[in-house]
Amino acid sequence: MTPSSGSSLNYEFNKDLKSFNTLGLPGCARQFASFNSLSELISLLHDARRQQLKVKVLGGGSNVLMPPRVEGLVLQSGMAGVTLLRQDQDSVWLKVDAGKNWHDWVLESLEYGHGIENLALIPGTVGASPIQNIGAYGVEVADVIDSVQGICLSSLQLVTLSNHDCRFGYRDSVFKRELNGDFIVTSVTFRLQKRFQPNVSYGPLASWAEQLPGFTAQQLIQQVCDIRSSKLPDPDEIANAGSFFKNPVVSAGQAAELKQRFESVPGYPQQDGSMKLAAGWLIEQAGWKGKTSGNITMHAQQALVLTTNGHATLDDVESAYKAVQKDVAGKFGVTLEPEPQLF
Repeated sequence: MTPSSGSSLNYEFNKDLKSFNTLGLPGCARQFASFNSLSELISLLHDARRQQLKVKVLGGGSNVLMPPRVEGLVLQSGMAGVTLLRQDQDSVWLKVDAGKNWHDWVLESLEYGHGIENLALIPGTVGASPIQNIGAYGVEVADVIDSVQGICLSSLQLVTLSNHDCRFGYRDSVFKRELNGDFIVTSVTFRLQKRFQPNVSYGPLASWAEQLPGFTAQQLIQQVCDIRSSKLPDPDEIANAGSFFKNPVVSAGQAAELKQRFESVPGYPQQDGSMKLAAGWLIEQAGWKGKTSGNITMHAQQALVLTTNGHATLDDVESAYKAVQKDVAGKFGVTLEPEPQLF
């Protein structure tokens, strides 16, 4: 099926998607289009509805498991603008288009305010950041999001969701639950603080900060980048999706039982009394750090990172991560949940 007669929209057919996902999995989209304005996006969505095509949105491809064939229409935002909305004595509100590279936005944010320095070097786009509620080193993007703008596919209406409406959780949001598959993020409004009040609660950052009193926001970003680079492989050099599993959260009772059996198990108390465990430690103790299974390897420096040799398929990835899950569950009675989602 081809686009409707007389359409001025630009489509690519049987688009190779391998370069659009950091795991390097082969994939092909029946139809693909990028958009550079809201009006163009709406026209694409109307055209897809006329053709009865299912719509999927691709960001930076850093958190997806790509199937061999994607039926329907794959859309990608080419919008990357930053708009200053308002400010007061303490804060500044900025609307950032969904297609903007996330790390580029972190660097640019210093021109306006502070709050996302700890999230430097996370791959992906601004539009993907609220879906996953990206986080690192004591900071989550939910901490600085004022609202999320987007289009509901079922109604083709432009809507704005407040921070509360987004129902953010640990690597979770309403976009992964009730609105999954029915919402395209078009922009995110951030509230940044004018005063630099860094969060250096994370161990390596805390020790670094003690040795460098009076450090700047730029220095903090550089330190975060150095830490990430030392722990996580560059996707341009080794295909990977960053941390592949979420850190599991268990009840206080289960945490106490695990502590009795495994004295050195790392645990981070949560406000509700539960305990967050370090997935990387569990994977390492289960014997998977640096272990290779076919085209898949759990990284030798950080067992939480699943890497491929560039020849892996979706089946290879699923087989490997399920084997990791099985061994961790067998040893600790803990179920690991993958962060990347099937596209």
